[in-house]
Amino acid sequence: MARESAADITELPARQLAHRGPERVTSQNSTFQQWQALLSNRRKRLRSGEFFVQSVRSITQAVEHGWTIRALLRDDRATPSPWAADLWSRVSAARFLVSPELMGQLGEKSEGTPELLAIAEMPPDDMARIEVTPSLLVTVFDRPSSPGNIGTLIRSADAFGGSALVVTGHGADPYDPKCVRSSTGSLFALPVLRTQSHREVLEWAGRHRTAGLPILVAGLDEHGGVDVREVDFGRPLLLVVGNETVGLTAAWRESCDLLVRIPMAGSATSLNAATAGSVALYEAMRSRRAT
Repeated sequence: MARESAADITELPARQLAHRGPERVTSQNSTFQQWQALLSNRRKRLRSGEFFVQSVRSITQAVEHGWTIRALLRDDRATPSPWAADLWSRVSAARFLVSPELMGQLGEKSEGTPELLAIAEMPPDDMARIEVTPSLLVTVFDRPSSPGNIGTLIRSADAFGGSALVVTGHGADPYDPKCVRSSTGSLFALPVLRTQSHREVLEWAGRHRTAGLPILVAGLDEHGGVDVREVDFGRPLLLVVGNETVGLTAAWRESCDLLVRIPMAGSATSLNAATAGSVALYEAMRSRRAT
């Protein structure tokens, strides 16, 4: 009988995985090369529908929020920590015992070797994942160039009561390891999805407006005509953050009900995109709690 590939193993039903013994990986074989591709190759991640989760908090958050874990990789050491042993025993996933040297490469840490890594399944990019309520607060990041900025904005949206984050257009990947790490687990607590352009988001908002939800579309712009402190954050809101270099597209500018500026002092003329989005999200939370 032919040997099963790593992909074959990770696609088995959870009830079968629970009864399989771990597979050992001690060399840079084809399985290891597939894992490396998930770290560096966006197309491979998209094609396989899976991505790496590398930190203790992120793995814990993924499991606690019910994400599908396709594989667990454990450092082939004698005694795992209670945390690693618990997840290893109760999460239904393909299991691999991996040499410390290879775990170090996959963990991408400057110091130390991770004792546990996870490969998680990507959820669908479906606007229906967003819970629509009168307190709706969706952050839209248009064509971001930095995965780290996406992760930072996901973290802020989670911290300040956001409903979801939507990445529009061709930009950095929310499932890039840099994004997953910088979100510090918030990627798994907040709906994050991708759309090809602004149209899908505006069509979704239009349907809910027609149904009676007065969604406000506000774009952040350093030359905006409305101070962020004057925005009616009591309304359901789409907060649009533009690309780090060129800002909002003409299409988004035309679609926004308001262009919002953040007042600044000093010599700086603009803020980092993730920072600006975070400031506006905090203002939204502060305003809503004050009413």
